[in-house]
Amino acid sequence: MEAFKQEQATWGGRFSSGPSELMLQFGESISFDSKLAVFDIACNRAQAKMLAHTGILTAEECTAILAGLDGIEEELRAGTLKFSLSLEDIHMNIEQALTKRVPAAAKIHTGRSRNDQVATDMRLFFKHAAVSVAKSLDAVADALLDFAEKNQKVYIPGYTHLQRAQPVSVAHHLLAYVEMFMRDRGRFETVADHANWSPLGSGAIAGTTLPIDRDFAARAMGFVDAGGNARLTRNSMDAVSDRDTYLEFAAASAICGLHLSRLAEDFILWNTSEFGFIVLPDAFTTGSSLMPQKKNPDSMELIRGKSARLQGNLLALLTMVKGLPLTYNRDLQEDKPPVFDSFEQLSLCLEVVAQVLAGSQMREDRCAAAVADPLLLATDVADYLVRAGVPFREAHHAVGHLVAKAEALGVPLDKLPLEEAQAIHPKLAADWVKTFDLETAMRSREKPGMPGPEQVASQIAFWKNRKR
Repeated sequence: MEAFKQEQATWGGRFSSGPSELMLQFGESISFDSKLAVFDIACNRAQAKMLAHTGILTAEECTAILAGLDGIEEELRAGTLKFSLSLEDIHMNIEQALTKRVPAAAKIHTGRSRNDQVATDMRLFFKHAAVSVAKSLDAVADALLDFAEKNQKVYIPGYTHLQRAQPVSVAHHLLAYVEMFMRDRGRFETVADHANWSPLGSGAIAGTTLPIDRDFAARAMGFVDAGGNARLTRNSMDAVSDRDTYLEFAAASAICGLHLSRLAEDFILWNTSEFGFIVLPDAFTTGSSLMPQKKNPDSMELIRGKSARLQGNLLALLTMVKGLPLTYNRDLQEDKPPVFDSFEQLSLCLEVVAQVLAGSQMREDRCAAAVADPLLLATDVADYLVRAGVPFREAHHAVGHLVAKAEALGVPLDKLPLEEAQAIHPKLAADWVKTFDLETAMRSREKPGMPGPEQVASQIAFWKNRKR
């Protein structure tokens, strides 16, 4: 009994016996919230300094506690810090380790609860994770821009409904993903901003009667605005039960995963023998245990699969929170594995994509053969007729007849005899076949957002000069 009380210093006094071994195993969170150790140490540092600032700790006690926390952090980084299942979570493991070193640390939990402590730790985690993901997104954007810059003059068919539509440059295609990933970056910046509010001092639900200084603690942990002013949560009940930042982080991760999956799918298609547009690096492909000729795009397929995992993490959190009354409920212990997993898997996917891009190469001959299809410029023929004064709907209808006639005669659209073309529409003059010059067609698309060479070069320059 005494040993139990000593180990369960937080709540053991109320109970005549300890939890069963099964309950310990069922209720523990140290197996996953140990990832919060560095953030919990930071929270404890701020707490100790604040308690000394308000006179609850002496200066000597605070100095000893800070030294003890330094020692624990050294053990943590060295991998020698031992965690106990019976202490349930990272907060009590660190507090017990600290109290063994520094008896005055028995005062460190003054004026706080594990409810506001974990809320603070997690907000510190989200600030760190969001900044880390933003850096990874920058690396992917840089890799995309380098690849785009090298392939500005390589043209491929653009697709709708997975059918050839109109020609674009590889650069223009990849710049679409730069746009997506930079929107993702903005979402993670928003997560970091929303996390940048200190809940410490909210207690379990209704704060504390003790003379704490929330403002001081917030500034000590970096919960400040651009002017250095402390940012404090305004409602103690919301502060300990709010999981919006978890949901926003998981949602941002899931959306980014969607973008990664779409890019992966493009590369998987381009890598097929049927397309043959790209050669993926050997380092990120695998072979078959049976068929020696195979070179499978496993890295891209795994990204496609992991995007579903990121979506699942978001759904788990949404389902967990939807029916909970205020304030804290033990269900919320399960809120951490999904966001930790999303952070780790998304970071890994982003690193893989950046390296795949760095090692990939377009097959210019296959791209040129595909983009030589004159049907890709059928819309340009309609534009030719519009410039000749033909209403667009009429022009569109006429070009449809041209395509059908070419198919019936078994010739490419640009080889349709002039008399056949003029029989369909008299506004088609002898120069109508010049419409099929690819370079001319691309130079005609120089308005903002279009795939004209100058526009593409301008967009590459814009993103390369972006502020971070």
